Amino acid sequence: MSKGMLVAVAVGLVAGNMAPPAVAAATVLRCDTYVHAQDRDLGIASCTNPTGQTWRFRAVVVCGRAPDVVGEWVTLGPGASGESRGYCGGIFTSGVGAVGVDERIV
Repeated sequence: MSKGMLVAVAVGLVAGNMAPPAVAAATVLRCDTYVHAQDRDLGIASCTNPTGQTWRFRAVVVCGRAPDVVGEWVTLGPGASGESRGYCGGIFTSGVGAVGVDERIV
């Protein structure tokens, strides 16, 4: 794509009142996510904060046919570790399909 074409596309997006998609930030916390070995409805995010700042995070659990859930917010100071859990409940759940992490600086 030429430089002129890129400018035209950018102007078109602004003129059309359409913002380009936001770029996702890289994860800062070191996290492992998994499904509990004995309870397939329980998603877990276990994180460590390797930075010099305080962060908070929560598990984001995809529950198949049931509504998705989020765990409690966990605040981690520098060097601290913690765990957030989300439970897929209800009669329509097919168990945890995926576990992600929502993290924010405090």
